Amino acid sequence: MASQFIDLLINPDAFFQKRMADKENLVKPALIVLAGAILAAASGYLTSTVTSKMLEAAGFGTGLVFGISVIGAFIGVFVYWVIATGVFYLVSLLFEGKGSFSRSLEAVGYGFLPLVFGYLVTLAVALVYIPRITLPQLSQESLKDPQAVLNATRIFMTDPTVVQFTRITMVISILFLLWSAYCWINSMKHARQMTLKNATICVGAPVFLYILYLLAIILLSSALFQM
Repeated sequence: MASQFIDLLINPDAFFQKRMADKENLVKPALIVLAGAILAAASGYLTSTVTSKMLEAAGFGTGLVFGISVIGAFIGVFVYWVIATGVFYLVSLLFEGKGSFSRSLEAVGYGFLPLVFGYLVTLAVALVYIPRITLPQLSQESLKDPQAVLNATRIFMTDPTVVQFTRITMVISILFLLWSAYCWINSMKHARQMTLKNATICVGAPVFLYILYLLAIILLSSALFQM
């Protein structure tokens, strides 16, 4: 089992060539995604402690914040799995790819393994940085003033610890996403019976656009809160 996952990580072409020759089975990919979902939920819980402390100081309950953050992060990973597979599958139609959607779902699920390690590293970084974040003070009265809320948000977003944490987690996300993309290219090559070139376009184009989207969000939010 361990040797198979090592092949998946460093030699995905050989891994998927063997795996796609076997009977379709979604159990192992689902377990890989489940592991990622649990780690993402844990990170979501840690991140939500920051928001909940701000709201608690203003006299609001925090249970809903924790619930939305944890459940949203957990379900979001599974949604990510399905959407990524759907996008790759649709793009592969342009290259006349063959093979079922469920087979592609299985292959892409295996390719989530590097992202699982990424979620683990992100959780470790969150454990280090989140306790060091200095929170702006809010009260129930200040929440009624849009300018006060905006100022508090600006102070929070420009806090050096928050900025550093955001940049580090962004770099981690992109690096492990690229590793997963490498696995996904080989997964779609075998699951959809495509050439390496077409599989690279099939996976590379959506991943590239998604990375541009992530960078744009970071740059835009940084520009807005530094105005």
